[in-house]
Amino acid sequence: MLLPTVRRTRLRPVERPRIDTPFGPLTFATTVGPTALPDLPDELFALPGGRTVARWTRAAARVELLLTPYDAALDPDTWGPLTDCRAAVWRIDARAPLGRVRFSAGLPARLPQGADAGWDGGQALAAITVDDEDTRLTVGGYDEEAICWAADAGEAPRRWAALLDEVYRRTGSTWGVDFGQDHGMSWTLPPLHAGDSCHLPVVAAWAPAADETANTWYAVNVSSTVLLRQVAERV
Repeated sequence: MLLPTVRRTRLRPVERPRIDTPFGPLTFATTVGPTALPDLPDELFALPGGRTVARWTRAAARVELLLTPYDAALDPDTWGPLTDCRAAVWRIDARAPLGRVRFSAGLPARLPQGADAGWDGGQALAAITVDDEDTRLTVGGYDEEAICWAADAGEAPRRWAALLDEVYRRTGSTWGVDFGQDHGMSWTLPPLHAGDSCHLPVVAAWAPAADETANTWYAVNVSSTVLLRQVAERV
């Protein structure tokens, strides 16, 4: 369960979780086995500071999604100021063996006129950057290497750490990050056992396009642990 000690208030009616960005809403989707979870969660809770936690509950799994402001605390002597930064932490708790789980985050298929999008990953970061003459937006999360490291950090099943060699070989893998569209990405997880849990972060940061310090890229390179710790410290 995400942030079990933080006070929350149930919201009705529920709404689809989203992060509003200058290039349209960043929305999220989860597929457990062959079944896509509905856009609307079963439950939605308000947390202090404009945060929310959405929850979907099924016989095979419970899925939660935290949306929160994020203070990237970039060094002002190195990086230009961000216009805004918002984060999501996705969590799944498996109640049965799950051979396939997929989580995705994406912007609208049709971007505003003049906007250009492309892959911007590297250094254990899966990311896309969208920009026009006014604004640069980066959306980022873990790549395959970072997912294996997350297992060592307690954010994923410990056995996933042994999959790092598979990542480097780049052959025969049935899981990983897909950039099938320039406006988003999806994470297909390694198999989960009953009792397993996994966290994945997604961060969206934007700044003026004239800023050449790559501040949005560095802002989105953050772990689920850091995001959850910041929320717990500030509510």
